[in-house]
Amino acid sequence: MSYIYTHFIYDPLYNGLVFLSGALPFLDAGIIIIIFTVIVKLILFPISKKAVRTQAMMKLVEPELNAIKEKYKDDKQGQALQVMKFYKEKQINPFSSIFLLFIQLPIIFALYRIFYNGFSPIHLDLLYSFIHAPESINTLFLGLIDVASKSWFMALLAAASQFFQIQLSSPKLPPRKEKPSFSDDFARNMQVQMKYILPVMIFFISAHIASALALYWTTSNFFTIGQELVVRRQLAKEGLKK
Repeated sequence: MSYIYTHFIYDPLYNGLVFLSGALPFLDAGIIIIIFTVIVKLILFPISKKAVRTQAMMKLVEPELNAIKEKYKDDKQGQALQVMKFYKEKQINPFSSIFLLFIQLPIIFALYRIFYNGFSPIHLDLLYSFIHAPESINTLFLGLIDVASKSWFMALLAAASQFFQIQLSSPKLPPRKEKPSFSDDFARNMQVQMKYILPVMIFFISAHIASALALYWTTSNFFTIGQELVVRRQLAKEGLKK
């Protein structure tokens, strides 16, 4: 498994980043990271689009789904059957986004490792024979921020973009019931934690390592936000808008 991860995921991504740095020597490392991240996200677009579409559709049908759960709250088996029937009618696979996330996880971890290790020194032993390492890399992003060093500003930007990305994709929380069930409380707590705790975690992680990773996270989040808006527009054209 380690061999597959290294030779078919990590090495190609690392070589791609070094190739861009050598092919576009007039650009700084920050711009290279943005271009590289966008290229990777575009390659993954057919996969991630399905997950984003599922999330967007589930957000749109959330009121109907809550009504079904409320109607059959005293019949858990009947509730489960009605929920699955509802998903089938709406052509929604609630597990597709989870499955697709697992497909992307090795790539996400590889990118994290690449940007965590930084640009210097370049690992020549990992380069393909046709990839030439650039003589030097300008790590000063837009002449302002050194992506090879820590940056509280970039860490804050990564956290803020993550917050807005979750805010956009998460379904609206229904009003809290007087006597909520365990599953209702669990779902609510999980969503709140994802919305607030994850951005805080990203902030502290990004603040203590090279800001190249924060720039990757920020670019990735903005791409996902754009992808979400595109999918929503498509759903609206299909008549699925609330």
